[in-house]
Amino acid sequence: MDNGLKVLVHEDPATPMAVLNILYNVGARDEDPERTGFAHLFEHLMFGGSVNIPAYDEPLQRVGGENNAFTTNDITNYYIQVPALNLETAFWLESDRMLSLAFSEKSLHVQRNVVIEEFKQRYLNQPYGDVWLQLRPLAYRQHPYRWATIGKEISHISDASMPDVKAFFKKYYQPSNAILVVAGDVRLAQVKAMAEKWFGPISSCGLSARELPAEPRQAEARSKTVRADVPVSAIYKTWHMSGRNDARFYTADLISDVLSRGTSSRLYQKLVKEKQLFSDINAYVMGSMDPGLFVVEGKLIKGTSMEAAEEAIAAELELLAREEVPEREFIKVKNKIESTLVFSEMNLLDKAMNLAFFELLGDAGEYNNEMRKYAAVTREAIREEAAELFRPENSSTLYYLAN
Repeated sequence: MDNGLKVLVHEDPATPMAVLNILYNVGARDEDPERTGFAHLFEHLMFGGSVNIPAYDEPLQRVGGENNAFTTNDITNYYIQVPALNLETAFWLESDRMLSLAFSEKSLHVQRNVVIEEFKQRYLNQPYGDVWLQLRPLAYRQHPYRWATIGKEISHISDASMPDVKAFFKKYYQPSNAILVVAGDVRLAQVKAMAEKWFGPISSCGLSARELPAEPRQAEARSKTVRADVPVSAIYKTWHMSGRNDARFYTADLISDVLSRGTSSRLYQKLVKEKQLFSDINAYVMGSMDPGLFVVEGKLIKGTSMEAAEEAIAAELELLAREEVPEREFIKVKNKIESTLVFSEMNLLDKAMNLAFFELLGDAGEYNNEMRKYAAVTREAIREEAAELFRPENSSTLYYLAN
């Protein structure tokens, strides 16, 4: 649109519902290192009322709609699901809070307290809750992925002032920094008319290009040991990997599935079932837009030493780097990926969110090529990526010991 807002429409007459999803290109990586947690705080503030709509949820509930939001280190995403006949209510609600939040000291005070309680409940007072508060700054030294979306510390939220939050809103919550996806029983002409009516009058100001410090190549293994009142000891290992737009992302993602997707996976069969070293173990990729992390985490069975657990993980990773995955195992993993992608396309909200995210990556149409990119990965590529990825000097390890 003229004000920079990108709008995508996915027509699906097979459902009576509609989804309005709006992705703002702002996440925890955009925060000031001395004022972290703002992207997540704003997720909460956006439900505190806007200039013309003091109670966000009430009109939505009256038309049978529901909404939610989430924040990551890369993005903040809001969505509304409504009967398609009531789509304009969703446009009204979302455009009004983009136009201007109803900034009030009361709302800021309430939402600050909500976020602080979430910080305490989920990250400080829950077993293993502080893992990523410990692990991110261990793995990252320069890039702003070194703090979690909740922020570095509670004081950054409690000290958030009205001028701070107004400046954050003005900078990032504008049409030119957003991608709007409307999906469901809608028509292109209908959505274009509503978008012009409700979002067209909202102006954008200039937004400078993002300039984030690149994370230097890690040259030596890092580790940290913590003790806590948790049921059992656990180990968390990370390795730096490629970002979401790199073709190597798909190779690393397949490696994580070979290692831990389902009860037939390698880590489960060898380390849980056969050797009985872990009660639970998982491998996954963070999926970050900038170069991210490959993670292996597991909870040790009582009596298992940390040394034995770590050696067992290392042996499985070395095997991947030394020998190609057998053809049958490789096909099985790719089939699971394909089924996941197919089933995700059956959910209207998932489709809307995926279209927005892939547009942010560069082209919403690339969402249709995901299976092709996974299919292009070879067994030799898996071996080569494992050899490069799982170098000891590329690792950061958190030893989480039970008292």
